[in-house]
Amino acid sequence: MTESRLAEETFFRPVRPGNAFEDTVQRLLQTIRLGVVAPGDSLPSERELAVRLGVSRDTVREALRSLGEAGYVVSRRGRYGGTFVADALPHPEPQDSPALDAADLEEVLALREVLEVGAARLAASRTLPAPERDLLWRALEEVTGADPADYRRLDSRLHLVIAEITGVRSLVTLVADSRMRLNRLLDEIPLLERNIAHSDEQHRTLVTAILAGQADAAAAAVEEHLAGSAALLRGFLA
Repeated sequence: MTESRLAEETFFRPVRPGNAFEDTVQRLLQTIRLGVVAPGDSLPSERELAVRLGVSRDTVREALRSLGEAGYVVSRRGRYGGTFVADALPHPEPQDSPALDAADLEEVLALREVLEVGAARLAASRTLPAPERDLLWRALEEVTGADPADYRRLDSRLHLVIAEITGVRSLVTLVADSRMRLNRLLDEIPLLERNIAHSDEQHRTLVTAILAGQADAAAAAVEEHLAGSAALLRGFLA
């Protein structure tokens, strides 16, 4: 299990032919905003992306150009050149949209609970090989005490790794889509220092339970963790 496999198998897969450009932009944004490819890291070459996404190199080039103009990637020339994720990612602008419908918020929260509680339980039920255990622990260490500017990306990354180590590839896709919806809501509320510290404690409890093979404890830990985020979202947005 490697981080590149997570990107290759989950995000760098063929897009729908009818919206090739838009889906390519979305897929690349997911890898960046969910922390699958970290700031400063390189994306696959245009040729590799075209093959993996099943689109033309022109489509990939235009998508990368658009993301460059938006500040998400930078191009470098020379022997060690390529396309790299920007060191400082753009901060999402507040949405000029109508107030969120309470039913929509509850749908996002309910779907997240179904997916992530199930993922935690399944991950803890498996006998994890050393590379997967190391990947999970590293994701935990990276988000613990992270700078607020990086916190949401690294938090997303940890939850995606938990889905990945279940061995159910389609679950990663569902969790990623759910997380993108959730992050758009989280971007509307402030990051609270006490909440981050509390989340760090809950993350460690969750990962410890998964690594110990304690499925019930892992499910309970993630339920408690999700309830905290849900409470803040309902408080600020509902």
